[in-house]
Amino acid sequence: MSRSGLKHKVARLRQAYAPHEHRPLGGYLVAMGTYAAVTASLVGLVRATGRPVPERPSPADVVLLSVATHKLSRLLSKDAITSPLRAPFTRYDHPIGSGEVMEQVRDQGSATRHAVGELLSCPFCLAVWVATGLTGGLVLAPRLTRLVATALTAVAASDFLQMGYAVAQQAAAGGQRGK
Repeated sequence: MSRSGLKHKVARLRQAYAPHEHRPLGGYLVAMGTYAAVTASLVGLVRATGRPVPERPSPADVVLLSVATHKLSRLLSKDAITSPLRAPFTRYDHPIGSGEVMEQVRDQGSATRHAVGELLSCPFCLAVWVATGLTGGLVLAPRLTRLVATALTAVAASDFLQMGYAVAQQAAAGGQRGK
């Protein structure tokens, strides 16, 4: 198949996939390829170092990494302080409370820029990458990874306690007004 024939086929596929909206399929392919390369590099590093891979992670590690993944994904994708990391790919929209911001993906530029913007502003999307990194870390540097995951888990627990405290304060203030 010629280069122009392939381009025409890709254009038809893109149009058939999302006829009324621009979807950066090429950017998504770049992101998926990057994820595959990062994952393959982690596997290669594990093999090269001869680190043992556990047959199955302990339930405590699964819980620890789950909460740490949640927190790190939110920190990277929503925290106001980490917005400089997202700024090349997103545009600030408005605050959403608790130190977090809502951002919009920048549409101008390349399909890869758009796809990275979607990835970096979505805690659900970013969680896959974070969990992969933490899981690789658990094999390559278990003590350090558990330490970092413990700190992230403590911050996540603190967040929930802060929110619960704020709700309790509001309930108490509302109850006092009714007297």
